[in-house]
Amino acid sequence: MLARAFRCARRSVARCNHTQASPQSSARTTSFGFKTVPEEDKESLVKDVFDSVASKYDLMNDATSFGVHRLWKDTFVDSLKPGRKAPVRCIDVAGGTGDIALRILDHAREKYADRETSVEIVDINAQMLAEGQKRFKKTMYHYTPQVSFHEANAQELPPAQFKDNTYDLYTIAFGIRNCTSIPAVLEEAHRVLKPGATFACLEFSKVGNPLLSALYDQYSFSMIPLLGTILAGDRDSYQYLVESIRKFPSQPEFAQMIRDAGFVTGGDHDGGAWTDLWGGIASIHTGVKA
Repeated sequence: MLARAFRCARRSVARCNHTQASPQSSARTTSFGFKTVPEEDKESLVKDVFDSVASKYDLMNDATSFGVHRLWKDTFVDSLKPGRKAPVRCIDVAGGTGDIALRILDHAREKYADRETSVEIVDINAQMLAEGQKRFKKTMYHYTPQVSFHEANAQELPPAQFKDNTYDLYTIAFGIRNCTSIPAVLEEAHRVLKPGATFACLEFSKVGNPLLSALYDQYSFSMIPLLGTILAGDRDSYQYLVESIRKFPSQPEFAQMIRDAGFVTGGDHDGGAWTDLWGGIASIHTGVKA
């Protein structure tokens, strides 16, 4: 009871630290790309973005990254080795389109002959979940106990459905930066994982090399919104997605947030608390629930 009260108090502090108080009012604000918006508005704004891009999401990921996002996701799942020691119960959050979940199930089956690992796919956006359900209808996992879809908020997973100390693995790929309160998401991840279980996050990050960083910025801010206009008829949503990447904490800052939620990580360096991909364009962060 005392431990739960301490976690709740820590979450309250973390939420306050992650947002800003307006000098004119007591309302908290947060970032929506480069804009500052009331905290209570961000969820609906982000929902509008993903409602708009859901049907073109995979196409746009391929176009904007030249398919590299597939390699990053493969590396992410390979690094976790699901099914290597035993079947795992996984929760994949912000995983609406199902691409991480499918990789987890395929990895367990193909590498370790494991047909018992399961993934519960959670997303706040119904249209993204619909895209994932369409994807899984084409697979051997459709209508099996190995996969299920749930519409829920990563910051407040319904405790009756997502119980404490339940999962062996929590994954979130390219989703946590869109949440209103990152500390709240991390606290919920800690709650639902078993002791000794793994939190794993794949997210865009900070590029260390100045030349690569400059080239990446030039490409991101000029080409990605343009491709959004051409392929999806939606420049604004892709402009937001680019801006949200730049607002995400640096690798050491995010690693500290993971530790603040109660996880144990490696040291604050590439190969420790995180692993950089392509010079830090994306990073894999992991933590273990003590």
